[in-house]
Amino acid sequence: METEQYNEVRRAIETREYARALTLLGDANGDDADFLYLKAVCHRGLKQFKLALETLDQVHKRQPKHARAFQERGHVLKTLGHFDLALSAYGRATQENPALHASWRGQAEILLSQGRQKEAERLKPHMQRLADLPAELVYALDILSQGFVGKAEQACRAFLKDHPHHIEGMRLLASVAEKMNVLDEAEFLLESAVVFEPKNIGLKIDYVGILRKRQKLLQAQQVAAELYQTEPDNVQFKSLYAITTMQLGDYPTALTLFDEILEQFPGEPVTLTSKGHALKTIGYSDQAIECYREACRDGVIHGEAWQSLANLKTFRFEDSDIQRMESLLTVPSLRNQDRVYLLFGLGKAFEDRKDFDRAFEMYAQGNQIKKQESRYKAEHMTEEFAEQKRVFDAIGKSHGGFQSPDPIFILGMPRAGSTLLEQILSSHSLVDGTQELPNILSIVHQLRTRNKSFDRLNYPRVIADLEPGELESLGRDYIDSTQSYRQQAPFFIDKMPNNFRHIGLIKAILPNAKIIDARRHPLSCAFSCFKQLFAEGQEFSYSLEDLGQYYRDYVDLMNFWHRLFPGEILHVQYEDVVENLDSEVNRILDYCGLPFEQSCIEYWNTERAVKTPSSEQVRQPIFRSGVETWQRFESHLEELKTALGPALENYRPS
Repeated sequence: METEQYNEVRRAIETREYARALTLLGDANGDDADFLYLKAVCHRGLKQFKLALETLDQVHKRQPKHARAFQERGHVLKTLGHFDLALSAYGRATQENPALHASWRGQAEILLSQGRQKEAERLKPHMQRLADLPAELVYALDILSQGFVGKAEQACRAFLKDHPHHIEGMRLLASVAEKMNVLDEAEFLLESAVVFEPKNIGLKIDYVGILRKRQKLLQAQQVAAELYQTEPDNVQFKSLYAITTMQLGDYPTALTLFDEILEQFPGEPVTLTSKGHALKTIGYSDQAIECYREACRDGVIHGEAWQSLANLKTFRFEDSDIQRMESLLTVPSLRNQDRVYLLFGLGKAFEDRKDFDRAFEMYAQGNQIKKQESRYKAEHMTEEFAEQKRVFDAIGKSHGGFQSPDPIFILGMPRAGSTLLEQILSSHSLVDGTQELPNILSIVHQLRTRNKSFDRLNYPRVIADLEPGELESLGRDYIDSTQSYRQQAPFFIDKMPNNFRHIGLIKAILPNAKIIDARRHPLSCAFSCFKQLFAEGQEFSYSLEDLGQYYRDYVDLMNFWHRLFPGEILHVQYEDVVENLDSEVNRILDYCGLPFEQSCIEYWNTERAVKTPSSEQVRQPIFRSGVETWQRFESHLEELKTALGPALENYRPS
């Protein structure tokens, strides 16, 4: 729509000349989401409510996250007296765009009219924050929520130039930095703002969020604990402390806190789901299912609980569950993330029923939504892998670093059997199992941002500039920072899969570390990634083409590492472990310099917390039936096979 025409339509709507505005709109740009949104506003103004809702349905088919269309839906439903649906629509509007005054007000009015005073009170801080924001920052928040990240950054920086210590300006610029994945700047801004205004609760909550995102879990828990200790009965503070405590592996404390929250708010779906996660991780699958089931009860829309049930590999959905999930997908105000959760849940349900075509369709739709929201570019990853080889071709093997022999890295593609290998090794009396530790990725991030004239390939190039003392210091820092995840054993496991990208760095700072390259057949591994909804960090898994390219690049880079560090990296093929468990376990123990222990063969008897999607499988004897599940979907995998190229056949170390 032309700017002049758009402005004339807006003026007509502002003066309530809705029929004239509709005439001005005509049928031009009929597929444009903003055009349809304005038509819906006019239909509501003319009391044509059915037409308004039908038009809003069209908006969300074209632009699922259109916040003002959700707000408009809330207005229509509120007028019609459908208050619960209106609340849902207004809530979705403020989730997508917190700058929408009318949606906050609409929720508060409905809640107060229904006597739901406590729920209305929880909206007040959000409404007050918005009311207190300078107009320039309201504009920045609005355009940021609409996806105009660059414009939002410009607006924030222009405002902060004149008001350098404005807390909300810093907080909003941190949100911009987070959207741009410049997480160190986001953390710096929030950390500085907390120093300037240490009693700002919203600020501290944001700070905990960015610390968690950067996997600085100890710091996150410390800040969450401060909030909780100041107000132990505050449910939000208690929940935040419980989540960070759970992430650090203190499940008894986390479960106690979740139960306290559920006493105050029985049936609260987010807390029920978190409790389910904790129970699943420590091996109580039946109790976890009870929590997830309760979070999926009638009248509640919480997609994560449905997907969590799907993630329990031994769980089977009933016909009524499928009908519920399909019905929820038709809810117009459904959040994108809830839609993704439900689609992956349906994928699992149809796969269990051997309806593989429908299962693939569900997985593909869920991945397509995630792909649309992702900034991942396969060619950038390929370039970084190539740069790793160029840098280490030039500098060769390092002779410095910290000499600790403690860490055993299990790495490779996700869904390649690393959890099984971790369970085997952590069953040994001399080895602590931990989790997917973020510490190497944190070091990478430090190095990537070391040169402030930021270049996408600044890491790994910067490694060539590190002095022996710096390499030793980084290695020592890694050992010190992982201490909180360990118990008393002399060795410990770090099973972050993506660490395969950083083997050169690992060997430079920790030359005595053991490295196990966990591999699985490319189609088994890649398709398993495609149908697994990861929490975060595996954006290559959202398309078959990207998956094939990533696996191909992984094989190529691993071949390089094996050549650069001959005999120092152990390749373990998942299929070999399945077929020859005893001999493979002995080979792994020999490589790690560990004496044989029968407990490693009977790994399923080892009681420990397992956070990954494979938590159930590793609590039972070897899981053979999952080796070639991709064959059931083979008719859909031509794109994956093409992208894999030579790695489809040559996927073992060369």
